[in-house]
Amino acid sequence: MTLGAREAEWPEIFTSERPVDNFRRDVLQGLSSNPKYLSPKYFYDPRGSRLFDLISATEEYYLTRTESRILVCHAKEIMAQIPADLTLIELGSGSSIKTRYLLEAGSAIHDYLPIDISRQHLLQATAALVEQFPSISMHPLAADYTQLDRLPAVRNGTTPLLFFPGSTLGNLDHEQSLALLSRWHTLLQGRGYLLLGIDLLKDKALLEAAYNDKAGYTAAFNMNLLRRINRELHGNFDFASFKHEAFFNPDQRRIEMHLRSVCEQSVQVAGYRFHFAAGESIHTESSYKFKLEDFRRFVQTAAWTLQMTWTDAAQYFGVVLLKALPYHEPS
Repeated sequence: MTLGAREAEWPEIFTSERPVDNFRRDVLQGLSSNPKYLSPKYFYDPRGSRLFDLISATEEYYLTRTESRILVCHAKEIMAQIPADLTLIELGSGSSIKTRYLLEAGSAIHDYLPIDISRQHLLQATAALVEQFPSISMHPLAADYTQLDRLPAVRNGTTPLLFFPGSTLGNLDHEQSLALLSRWHTLLQGRGYLLLGIDLLKDKALLEAAYNDKAGYTAAFNMNLLRRINRELHGNFDFASFKHEAFFNPDQRRIEMHLRSVCEQSVQVAGYRFHFAAGESIHTESSYKFKLEDFRRFVQTAAWTLQMTWTDAAQYFGVVLLKALPYHEPS
């Protein structure tokens, strides 16, 4: 079936409010700040998405394959922890590869609602899933999952399960993570579950290698932000004047990715000029690493309780199931 035919089949994706393109606003704000920063959510243009697929296949980047292995091995056990008759809502669904493991194991999943900011990517991924799982009703929604003020309609009698794989929660600082978890709890009104991936604290050398692969894919992925700015915002970044850096910050328990200026220079973006001192960097991503007991206490402050945890043998990565605590309307 062609994509055009799928458009008619899924009208919600085309009639719902389009995601607001805040790329220009966010880039100008980040480059005007001290220190400078860019949001990692803008990594994933088509080229960035292809580069991330290459990163995920490298020997050094353990996260994707480890999480996938956990889901493959434990999908049936995971689904058995949740009441029957489910609506699966994926937040930032991307290619939905890991979703297949749950759909294959979850005979009680009646509806699948993928949410992603990239409408074309979302449509293609959902079309592929429909071919594999024709009995599951699918309703894709093009939106920024961090900005949702309501969830898609959940069929009466089904339990909502939010799915947030990929350790993406670790890209947010603790205040942002808490705000997002609290927002989702409010949207669920204290009814439902959240299944998500978290990267666990481990040896510094192992962590740093994962973000500095020998093939250079992560460096290209990071630099692609500047390519996107040049293409979409009429920037004039000179790629040879910036270098990729990724290192572990032990005080913050996070990997930091930066694009560091190798010389003093000025850059124009969207008609504005930004000055860089030699050695000054743009902070492009943080990836926090967790201890499970700390994470258990953390989610409780956002009205979730940690029900179950699944890890690999080396305890590199965790897939955790959270249950929403009863919701109380604000007085």
